[in-house]
Amino acid sequence: MTTIIGISANFHDSACCLLHNGNLVAAAQEERFSRIKHDASWPKKSFLYCLNQGGFTVTDIDCLAYYENPRTKLSRQLCMSNCNLSEERLVGLWRRCQDPLLQIREILGFEGQIEFVDHHQAHAASSYYYSGFPESAIMTVDGVGEWATTTYGYGTDKNLTSFEEVHFPDSLGLLYSAITGYLGFSVNDGEYKVMGLAPYGRPAYVRKIRALIQSRSGGQFELDMSKFDFTQADHMLSPEFFAYLGVPARPAGTPILSAHRDIACSLQVVLEEILLEKAKFLHEKTQSENLCLAGGVALNCVANGRIYREGPFKRLFVQPAAGDAGSSLGAAALAHVKITRQHPIKEQLKHVYLGPGFCNEDIVTLLRDMPLDHVSFQDDEQGLVDASVGKLIDGRVLGWFQGRMEFGPRALGARSILADPRRVEVQDRINRCIKRREDFRPFAPSVLTDRADEHFDLGHDSPFMLETCKVMSALSLPAITHVDGSARPQTVCRGTNPRFARLLEAFEFRTGCPILLNTSFNMRGEPIVCTPVDALLCFIKSGLDTLVLENCIVDRESVDPVWISVISGLSIQGKHDVSKFVYTFM
Repeated sequence: MTTIIGISANFHDSACCLLHNGNLVAAAQEERFSRIKHDASWPKKSFLYCLNQGGFTVTDIDCLAYYENPRTKLSRQLCMSNCNLSEERLVGLWRRCQDPLLQIREILGFEGQIEFVDHHQAHAASSYYYSGFPESAIMTVDGVGEWATTTYGYGTDKNLTSFEEVHFPDSLGLLYSAITGYLGFSVNDGEYKVMGLAPYGRPAYVRKIRALIQSRSGGQFELDMSKFDFTQADHMLSPEFFAYLGVPARPAGTPILSAHRDIACSLQVVLEEILLEKAKFLHEKTQSENLCLAGGVALNCVANGRIYREGPFKRLFVQPAAGDAGSSLGAAALAHVKITRQHPIKEQLKHVYLGPGFCNEDIVTLLRDMPLDHVSFQDDEQGLVDASVGKLIDGRVLGWFQGRMEFGPRALGARSILADPRRVEVQDRINRCIKRREDFRPFAPSVLTDRADEHFDLGHDSPFMLETCKVMSALSLPAITHVDGSARPQTVCRGTNPRFARLLEAFEFRTGCPILLNTSFNMRGEPIVCTPVDALLCFIKSGLDTLVLENCIVDRESVDPVWISVISGLSIQGKHDVSKFVYTFM
């Protein structure tokens, strides 16, 4: 019997998970509780949630696993500073090196075994041990861990090895993040915006961006460091970069020009080229038919789709929380293997509904106490589904709050905003009036697993929205089809999310369309909702038409105008815990 806690913290997207006897019992990001997007603070609330969900106390934990090695990381931080540090700064870095141990002992009150694992080993383990593959090639790609920025490895049974690494400062993740900041988006947050912007541009800067990162033999590549500066706290690019591209940096919030779209397009092309080339190298080394991906760059679903379609591997598994939050899963898995000498549960991770859930009785009490007029469908799931479908057909946009919250960056039918994908006006309305974000941002479709191949050039299940593919439906689906004819589908299985599957089935029965637009239940700058109160606040403030809160339905028309006036005047959006234009190395 083993009970292991995995933690990632102190950089961005802090998270905690609970692994009991090799089974993943719970996992959640701290941002969902604190309401600070990308919260990097010590995950106290998610730690308590994981213990409560498993029915454990801190004394029941056999081991706590941390997702990086602070001392090795310190060596890189010292090197970045060329050891030219004041005594105060040096002491500060050393204290930060000691922070994880002190936080574990003093904040969590845990006195047992602690395992510090290398950051990229945590990434690799987070994918391989949850992939269900008996053996697999493994590639991890991010900004930087301790020293590694990319690793190549192989897993078989419980054994996980790494045979080649690319080291800082050469980094695909840092290249992408630096240009993300240059294009006026927040680093460690806006990279997916660059990916979404790319299809609107032309590859006019491919030659210049390709020259910024030279591919070398094996798995290696090198940045042209004359164009970058990773030693400063307020920028990542050198003055030579701006002269080199010949385009001024875009200030945040200013209009996006054609040159910005072209740079985004060119950056995405170069990223895909290098990832595909290195995937082929990895296949040659391992001769595996399986590939596991993790690290923040593995959240680039466009690149993932291309690796699957054009690469040499027959099967691909991408860790659904591929960034640092998911490293907590890998750290816990590595600790489990070390302690038990056994592989964690060998089945592929089928879902990530690992966060808090809330009983309908408490929700009814909350709605009555507010008070908010609502319709309750207690013990009448079909009535709830039919009523929800009727509202979708009428063109209403729904907040859909059901069951346990998803772990990772994607809403997968537990904390989702849903709409009819056939309506041409829906994409613009949700972007502008509900989520209040950039109008170029695409929306994803959710589709019944057994209907996916009729509408998307996918060819396999994709339950975590981590690949793009061409839309090839006979239906007109303007709200979920990107400008380049692609989409990022979620395939929905009846066994893992039965209520969401029934909603899709009922929508298909009424309309002939087994697909819904699905985006995360939040507003711009805010984490995905966690609790019923979060959902109600977002519902009222965002302008959603209808909220389906477990077995209850609340329509906007039934909300007292006083509530709308008061809540709309509140600043309920969480703070943004990311640096605007730099990767926070230190």
